[in-house]
Amino acid sequence: MPDVDFDYDACLTACARGDQRALRQLYEQDSSRLLGVALRIVRDKSLAEDIVHDAFIKIWRGAGSFDPGRGSARGWVFSVTRHLALNVVRNHYREVPLGDEHESVSTDSFEFGARPGQVHTCLEQLDPARRTCILHAYVDGYSHSEIARKLDTPLGTVKAWIKRSLAALRECMA
Repeated sequence: MPDVDFDYDACLTACARGDQRALRQLYEQDSSRLLGVALRIVRDKSLAEDIVHDAFIKIWRGAGSFDPGRGSARGWVFSVTRHLALNVVRNHYREVPLGDEHESVSTDSFEFGARPGQVHTCLEQLDPARRTCILHAYVDGYSHSEIARKLDTPLGTVKAWIKRSLAALRECMA
């Protein structure tokens, strides 16, 4: 149960001075609620736990930069966690998962050379709008946002099309 009399300002001040007990007290006070915040955003417990860990490191290192004139200490602690979680989500949507088999592929070992028509055959099996998204992303180098504007399609739809199309291409190429 949270201590309603917990002094967040004093705790952050102590953290800024290097008082590890203060960080431990802050952890005991709010780690479970911070985990809940991160979990609601990233929807993965293991990832949320990593975010809370990183948040406490950031809180420890940045405690001296907390400015009580800009808001509450508790709010700052929660915003550090929330921003880290949101950054993870944003960065996840920028990644293009290729799978382990693509990590250190040399040009010689790539199978496109052995079956040059297979890529085209697999692309032809995609819905035309989805095929266009893939080509804009991987041939033209457009970002998801640029594709959404170019096709006058919601960004979430473009992201979903690309994700599903990559999965379909991966399956077709296997």
